[in-house]
Amino acid sequence: MKYRSYLILLISIPLLAFTMHKYYISLCEVEYIPEKQSVQIIISHFIDDLEISLNNEGQKNLFLATNKEVKNSNQIFEAYLNKHLKFTINNKEATYQFIGKEYDDDLVRFYLEIPNIEKLTSIEVENTCLIKDFDDQQNIIKIKIKKFNKTLYLTKNNVKGLLNFQQNN
Repeated sequence: MKYRSYLILLISIPLLAFTMHKYYISLCEVEYIPEKQSVQIIISHFIDDLEISLNNEGQKNLFLATNKEVKNSNQIFEAYLNKHLKFTINNKEATYQFIGKEYDDDLVRFYLEIPNIEKLTSIEVENTCLIKDFDDQQNIIKIKIKKFNKTLYLTKNNVKGLLNFQQNN
């Protein structure tokens, strides 16, 4: 009996030492393309986290990234993003176009675009995606404007980030 207890202890210690901590992050890449006069956005979420959040908002049985995925998933994604991801450009609320999505292993990437931006002097990003469902959620925003690069870290206590700059032509 003593031998069995030691065996269980020896097996348990390595298992406890290697338990994985789940990180709750998303990445939103924002780039201004002056030649196209557009702001292009790629936002990535872990599929399972997004599905939990969508389920909590009433969207059940989506079967994301499977052959059983609901046919209107793009409309569901677009509505979710419109509710939780907002941009203000040059002090005016900006509306983005949902271009599409792609799955990559355990991630889903959404492609968005804000057209008709002649000059960019300020950009504010509000990102509440997944925040309500995961207390430790971090929404990382990487902004690239010509040679200017800035990273913002948004959390439950700070869901907005604002950058003001003058564009050098």
